[in-house]
This record gives sequence, C-alpha cells and structure tokens, in this order.
Amino acid sequence: MLLKRESRILTFRKEEFSVVYHYYLCEQSGEAFTSTELDQINLQQLHNQYLQQHHLPFPEEIRQIRERYGLSATKMSEILGFGVNSYRNYELGEVPNLSNGKLIQLAADPRKFQNLIELSESLTSDFKEKLRMKAESLTEAEVSNYFATEYIEYLFNGEIPDEFSGYRKPNMGKLAEMVIYFATQLNPWKTQLNKLLFYADFLMFKRSCFSISGARYRAINMGPVPTNYNSLYEYIANQNDIDILVHDFGGEEFKPKPDRPFNPSVFTNQELEVLQQVVDRFAKIATKSAPTSELVKTSHKERAWLDNAPQRKLISYKYAFELSQI
Repeated sequence: MLLKRESRILTFRKEEFSVVYHYYLCEQSGEAFTSTELDQINLQQLHNQYLQQHHLPFPEEIRQIRERYGLSATKMSEILGFGVNSYRNYELGEVPNLSNGKLIQLAADPRKFQNLIELSESLTSDFKEKLRMKAESLTEAEVSNYFATEYIEYLFNGEIPDEFSGYRKPNMGKLAEMVIYFATQLNPWKTQLNKLLFYADFLMFKRSCFSISGARYRAINMGPVPTNYNSLYEYIANQNDIDILVHDFGGEEFKPKPDRPFNPSVFTNQELEVLQQVVDRFAKIATKSAPTSELVKTSHKERAWLDNAPQRKLISYKYAFELSQI
C-alpha cells in the first residue's frame, strides 16, 4: 500500500481548515483508506489550527496550568465548574469549547485564579486558603522571573504556539536536554547541532503533529537553524548545562559536562525514540571527526530548506510531512 499525502479542506466545528491529508492507496484496486494512526494525524492538524485560530490552550498547556497549582484533574474541573472528567479529557486532546477554553486561560494567571477559588462553593475554607497561598507564591515568582521569562521568549522569537513552533510553547528545558543528548552521543560542531535539532523537532512533528522543543527554524545558506541559535546556545552554556569548546580555526564543539548528565524524564517515550532515531541516522556525518558539509548537504535536499532558503524564511512545520532524508 502506498502512503499518500495531499492538501485537503476539512471541516471542524463548522469551520474549514487546510490540512496535509494522509491516506493509503491500493495500487491494484485504487481504493483509498486510512488507519487509526493516520486518522489521528489528520484530526490533530484540524485541532491545532482550530486552537490557534481561537487562541485556545493546547493540551500540554492545559496540563501545565493544573500542575502549577498541584491539583488533580478532577479537582481542577470542580473549581472551574466543568464536568468531573472534562479537564482530564482536555489534557488528553479533546478540544474545549470556546467558553471553557477561555476559562482555562483565565486560570493560568495566579491572580485571576484566586478569584475562581473564591467563587467555588465546593471547596473547604482550609483548602481555599492553601490554594490562595500557592497562587500568591506563583504571582511573586512571576514578578521576580519576569525579565528571564521575557528574555527566553525573545530567544525563541515568540511564545504563541503556531505552525512555526510546531504548536508547542517554547520549552528551554527540553531544548537544553536535546543539546545535552546530542553532545553526549556525538560531540557535534555547532552547524551539525543545528541540523540535528531541526531533524528531531520536525521528525517528531511528522509523527505527532507537535514538535519537541517549540523552537522556530529559519532556512539560511548553511541549512535549517533554530532562530537566535547563537544566543540560545550561549544561554544554555551559561546555565552550566553544556561545554562549548572554541577551536583555533573557529569551529565550536559541543561537549557534555561530566557533572551534568542527560535527563530523559522531561521527554515522552516517543520523543526519546525520535532523538535516538536522529542519532542512528546521522551518527556517521554528525560527529567531531566528520566534515560539517556532509550534514549541510543532506539538509539541503529537504523541501523545507529548498522552498524557504531564497528569502531566509521561517520554516512551517508542515514541511515535516515531506522529510526525505530520515
């Protein structure tokens, strides 16, 4: 069976969106059909565009909002006035209606969450006080970390999930661990590392419709690179997460720090599988001893680079479905 992809207009909640539709085609009978996995990819594209269109939170954001307050999904549903399992279902990928989605976003602000606590009639006084203290501490933390948060958003060229971030909010923690992982496995040069990160994020999107790090990539003459990559790497190095060795001829080599091991717990199993697949695929051409030009030439074969390099444009993650070199 041939795996085929084509642009189609599909409808979700009475709105139309353009997706890269995946299906199998039987060459003998001409019959077209899908599998559960392909249905999920097609549906997730619809969900992502609907959420972006209406500025609603994505599943990962919904989970993170709840975890900030240390609440169960059931208790969070109760506070927001949802059905018992609603919040859990939203975390698992069900798209909230517009009113519920906006209420979840309201709860993301600790100051506004305190108002929701006061309005909840089912909470005991002691539990309300506990949540008030938690919300106040989060508010203070946001104020003290304001400039650091703004700087990270600047490095990632924005914080809003969209087709250029792989529908993820930027995650510096994950990006740093990706750098540590590739440094531990391959000791790459900087130009090679740029390509490894690109392939990891885009391969993950090809499989799940979400990137790993939320990084945005631009097509330059040396291939796809994360936006502001020099500053991103400097930030990671200044956090003592990685060593960057500058050689006499100007090359920069990324090496792991002996006292800073890779932390796999920040990734899902699928994300870890993708990272390993990238290492396996490029191990021979992404090491200190390999010519950097080899991996650059490989990335130049990708439609993601060919279409966007002339104007040095940001690369839409839709190009992930056209990856040809992995």
